[in-house]
Amino acid sequence: MSYFPKRGNEGYRVLHYDLTLDYRVVTNRLTGTAVLAAVATAPLDRFELDLGVFRVGQVLVNGARARFSHREGKLRVTPGSWLAEGRPFSVEVRYAGNPRPVSSPWGELGWDQLADGVIVASQPIGASSWFPCNDRPAEKATYRIAVTAASPYQVVANGVRISSTRGASTTTWVYEQGEPMAAYLASVQIGRYASVDLDGVVPQRVYYPARLATRILHDFGRQDRMMATFADRFGPYPFGGYTVVVTDDELEIPVEAQGMSVFGANHVDGRRGSERLVAHELAHQWFGNSLTLGHWRDIWLHEGFAAYAEWVWSEASGGDPAAVHARRWHRRLTTLPQDFILADPGARRLFDDRVYKRGALTLHALRHTLGDVPFFSMLREWTTAHRHGTINTGMFTDLARHFTPEPLDPLFASWLYTTKLPTLP
Repeated sequence: MSYFPKRGNEGYRVLHYDLTLDYRVVTNRLTGTAVLAAVATAPLDRFELDLGVFRVGQVLVNGARARFSHREGKLRVTPGSWLAEGRPFSVEVRYAGNPRPVSSPWGELGWDQLADGVIVASQPIGASSWFPCNDRPAEKATYRIAVTAASPYQVVANGVRISSTRGASTTTWVYEQGEPMAAYLASVQIGRYASVDLDGVVPQRVYYPARLATRILHDFGRQDRMMATFADRFGPYPFGGYTVVVTDDELEIPVEAQGMSVFGANHVDGRRGSERLVAHELAHQWFGNSLTLGHWRDIWLHEGFAAYAEWVWSEASGGDPAAVHARRWHRRLTTLPQDFILADPGARRLFDDRVYKRGALTLHALRHTLGDVPFFSMLREWTTAHRHGTINTGMFTDLARHFTPEPLDPLFASWLYTTKLPTLP
């Protein structure tokens, strides 16, 4: 059963989103045109898109005006004629308004104002706060994102920057994301940022408030080594580049997007005090962004793996080995309620820290059982076989069984499908 039954839509797949946005920072006014290239997966006389609190001016299907209604977060479209199963079609939506984030048990999600700019953090159901979409994680598509904003601001979005064209008082920034991406991972960041390129085989750039320049260079100074370590353990980095944005505001936690991570000024102290979070967000590029869950119940495949990557980086960089972190966290978890199934924790516990750490402990128990060489060989096979694809827990456990003659069912049953915390090997 879906954790978010009101999100996402049936009957079609979006293959590409082309978003053209004009945003006024001072008034929080967004004017947008979204063109979706889709294909019908069933005969359609009507279909729905997820879209938040905007005024919709016009909807076109295959270039012709279509009837529509818009209420309760759903844009319902009735084209002039049936769309046959398997038929490609286009949808153009023209909309405008003052974007506001989606309310959720985990805070406000999606397009949100900073003190002077914008942050987009949509996980898991906030994408509709700024563009019409099919908001399910398994629905991955390519993107072109063009944003016009006042020229003093930098605009950062997913993928490769194709152009930035300056006008009299505004600049239009165009980005293309060629690898398939879930809607919740699409992102736009707007602020008065300086930028610096970091060394490394993979192109890496950091956008930041100029006042934090010295701290930035130190706190992200080992990111190239981190990237190399993860490429060795997890397989090649799955995208063409990696962008970090540090906002001038403080953030409770960092934010992941595809090819991008966003940190608050409070995560940069000049002493690498948040380096584990730098590792965590970078690891999501493999586990969460390239390999994306099809259902939110499998969140441990994102967060457990990213949490374990923190321990992998610790041991690779001269800190405590993963085994020490595992023992420490196992002791902590034994003192906390054991009231959820890791492979299906429920929507309320989606971002519970116990899910993160029990997920990491599951991987450590598997590593102990397989041995280091088979374990990391398995992870590289995992990221290669499902690169830019959709995954679930069963796919992972099936793969793991190929890397040992020992039966793994007892291990997975105890760690993934029972509430009681197993003994750490």
